[in-house]
Amino acid sequence: MDDAYHARLVAHLRLSLIEGVGPRLYQLLINRFGSPEAVFSASEDALLETPGVGRRLATRLRNPPSVAETDELIENCYKSGIDILWIEHIRYPRLLKEIPDPPLALFARGELKSEDELAVAIVGTRHASTYGLAMAERLAAGLARAGVTIISGLARGIDAAAHRGALTAGGRTIAVLGSGVARIYPPEHTALAEEIMQHGALLSEAPPHAPPHGGMFPQRNRIISGMALGVVIVEAGESSGALITARHAMEQNREVFAVPGRADSPNSRGCNRLLRDGAKWVESPEDVLDELGPLIRPVARSDGTTIRQPAELKLTPLEQQVLQTIRTDPTPIDEVIALTGLAASQVLAVISVLEMRKLIRRIGTDVQRLW
Repeated sequence: MDDAYHARLVAHLRLSLIEGVGPRLYQLLINRFGSPEAVFSASEDALLETPGVGRRLATRLRNPPSVAETDELIENCYKSGIDILWIEHIRYPRLLKEIPDPPLALFARGELKSEDELAVAIVGTRHASTYGLAMAERLAAGLARAGVTIISGLARGIDAAAHRGALTAGGRTIAVLGSGVARIYPPEHTALAEEIMQHGALLSEAPPHAPPHGGMFPQRNRIISGMALGVVIVEAGESSGALITARHAMEQNREVFAVPGRADSPNSRGCNRLLRDGAKWVESPEDVLDELGPLIRPVARSDGTTIRQPAELKLTPLEQQVLQTIRTDPTPIDEVIALTGLAASQVLAVISVLEMRKLIRRIGTDVQRLW
């Protein structure tokens, strides 16, 4: 970490970790004063002229954490293997930058990869039924096997089932916590959190040792939806926090899916209401993949392939091989045959499948990728 980057990070954290400073207020303060250092040296009267700043917050802004304290936090994170992701960090999630109120800083244990941009969130009630747990695990496992990263909140019930489904399938999963990443909550999920770190990451806006508190959970839900292409609600009562995640997803222009439930089950009322209001009906992983995309930016996967449309994840290896040789400008079919080394009859059969799936179109003796 070079000195200039370190200095910017210290200044950013000193302001962003002040109680009462959220993403919107942070931006208002920077727009008004120009830099965190200028905020700290501003007069109380000048601070009070900023919308959202009262006297107590103005006092905190004039007495921020010291440089030494912030340096100590950064050093402790480094020693503990905790990354601090902020807007300048190379691994700050790209999709989060698009939401109206991206986290000012994320503390991360584990590893985020570029392929995690191809992610779906699965959330629901803590008081899940046997049916709900089975559906969450089955959907997560199926999506993970297709190459989708599963995001959830490590909570009891549906969240834990979603993480376990992804891990059982050998896939990647990310948990967004309502506590610090060094203080796992609920504590009985400590072993699950350790496994998630081996196959994904734990993330939180809160400093590493921060205890859980009620206000953090609705706040973290915008991160769960913001990191995903879509959100699947498996079971949710009428006042479930999962419905907050669904609302964030709608505001962030993400797809919202819901698993239908029994009309007489309290745990199904939230999902059934979402379906009535226009959420997409989900019974299988394929239902989710069919609705997502195309992606704003292609996602490179660890196997060397590039995904432009999540429906591509349903393809067989042979279909994927043919698709990877087709460009977004007209590509001669003879060239596809030469590049794949397959028989002409095989290539033509696969081209017909890709055309039916609306991934390519045929133009005479050429084919063209649609996304």
